[in-house]
Order: sequence, then C-alpha cells, then structure tokens
Amino acid sequence: MKVIPVPCLSDNYAYVLVDDQAREVAIVDPVEPQKVLSIVEQTGMKLKAILTTHHHADHAGGNAQLASVLPDLDIYGGDKRIPHMTKQLSDEDEFTLGTLSIRAIKTLGHTSSSISYFVQDKQSGENVAFTGDTLFVGGCGRLFEGTPQDMHTSLNLKLAKLPKDTRVYAGHEYTRANLKFALTVDGDNQALKAKVDRCATQQCTMPSTIAEELETNPFMRVDQPALQKATGQTDPVQVLAAVRKMKDNF
Repeated sequence: MKVIPVPCLSDNYAYVLVDDQAREVAIVDPVEPQKVLSIVEQTGMKLKAILTTHHHADHAGGNAQLASVLPDLDIYGGDKRIPHMTKQLSDEDEFTLGTLSIRAIKTLGHTSSSISYFVQDKQSGENVAFTGDTLFVGGCGRLFEGTPQDMHTSLNLKLAKLPKDTRVYAGHEYTRANLKFALTVDGDNQALKAKVDRCATQQCTMPSTIAEELETNPFMRVDQPALQKATGQTDPVQVLAAVRKMKDNF
C-alpha cells in the first residue's frame, strides 16, 4: 500500500491510495481533478473509486468533473450532499480496494457528512486513516454542524482506538499553526516541542500517526492535567469545548 499526497488549492490535500498488488487506486477528496489524475496516470494503475471525506466544496468539488469523464467510478460519501455519490456509507461499513480493506468511520463534529476512512493492508500490516477535516495534525476541525460531544466521540472514542501505528492523512496543511496553538495550552509537553521542531521546515507534514496525535494533539489529550488546568475544566467534553473555543479565537 502506498499513499501519495497531492497538494491542492491553497492548503488542501487530496490523496492517491495505491494497491500495488491489485494495481488499483482510489483517490481521496480530488478537488483539483486534473492534478490528481496526472498522478494516477503516472502510476499506470486503474482508478476505481473516490473516497469523499465530507461535502464541503474544497473536498468534494472535483466529484462532478470526474463523474462526467469516468462514469464507472464508485463515489463514496457520508450523506446526500456528496456530489455524484454512488455509494452512501454508514458507520462501520466495510468495502475493498483490490486487496485493501477499508472501513468507514462516521466522525461527526465538523459536518454531519464526515467520514474517516481506515484502510488496512493485511499483507504488509500497514494501516492508514484519511481523516478529512475531523482530525488534523495537532488539531481538529471547527464545529460547523456538530457539538463538542460529537467531536470528542469522533476523536477520542473512535479514532483514538485505531492501532497506534496508523498513519494519519488529514485534509489540510494546518500543522504549524495547530502546533503553535497547542504550545499555549500544553507548553510543558516535550513530545509536542519535539514535533514542533520536526515540522518547522517540512513542506508536507503528512502523515502523522495516531500515537503521535495522542501525545501531542490537545483535542486528544482532554483527560490530561495540563489541558484541564489550561481550561479550568475536568470533564473531557467540556475541556474539548473550551480548547476549541480558545483555538477559534487564537
């Protein structure tokens, strides 16, 4: 299994998911179709599907063009607002790309259409997750259509339970800004400081891992004393709500 990040627009990522064994690929949030298709063509493999993380135009905006030129594509998504969707997913639905197993995880909070895709290559033992605008490196999405409880469930009761070595591919390159904020609420965190240093000069900070996010992402550390002190809250959902509000105003 291979994942190729494709920078799009000002700070978005699309991704090309490659199954070398079956010589098939899927594309995640291909908002700039020609840019993504050029990468697909370079692989020489068959494009089978679009995995749409949510309905916002900077993620789903390429679906219509791709559907018009490739009408046999499977287009996956979480609700009827996904353009040209052919397969609507519910929480824990499973499907395959060649030899790869893919599980849909309904990750509410940013939007009610949000799906994270957990992909397993059972031959190599590799795991990856495409988390859209739910889990960012060092942060999470704004709560446009969900509640702090929704985001807490998505991050800390669902994504946090994935294997720790799962590689995380998020929807935007927001990492440096997220980590700068994280230092204001978790400033004594040595793992966080080390990650800030590592990411300072990286043009592309993808992927992270679930293990790294559990160590450095304030929205996944809502049970830690430092975050409770910073927010004056002890209930994890209230801690997340307070940190989200602080980040919104940062």
